[in-house]
Amino acid sequence: MREMRRKDKEISPEETQELLRKHEVGIFTTVDQEGQPYGVPVNYVYTDSKIYFHCAKEGHKLDNIRDNNKACFTVYGGNEIIPHRFTTTFESVVAFGRAVVVEDDEKLEALRLIIERLSPGFEEEGMTYINKSGGATQVVRLDIQHMTGKRAIPPKRA
Repeated sequence: MREMRRKDKEISPEETQELLRKHEVGIFTTVDQEGQPYGVPVNYVYTDSKIYFHCAKEGHKLDNIRDNNKACFTVYGGNEIIPHRFTTTFESVVAFGRAVVVEDDEKLEALRLIIERLSPGFEEEGMTYINKSGGATQVVRLDIQHMTGKRAIPPKRA
């Protein structure tokens, strides 16, 4: 795995995990049989060095996972352009790992975690919804093998 070039912006593993817990949307990226990258924004939940998200039961990303389960997940936020400094603030995570489609109890638990994270206060209704239509949904787990986090907060201008 390549070293991070801008070590001055690198954040700790704990801060990196906190960013994954904080944000709600990330870009899940795979590569197809022809080597063409494919990145798509997904809502997700992060737990125990794993990222879970749901999707349709068929599609480009699932085809790619079947052919090559190496994947990348990127979260970006906290950005503010500072025009007079020709820079920007940001925080980001890039996670690399292997993606797998999960089933049965793990799928149900992942969907429950997603409901808790993205629809707080509606857990009961969410579980009812899952029990009715969960069969139409696929859940993907990214097992993180390596990740880095960065943050840029330029100093204030005097």
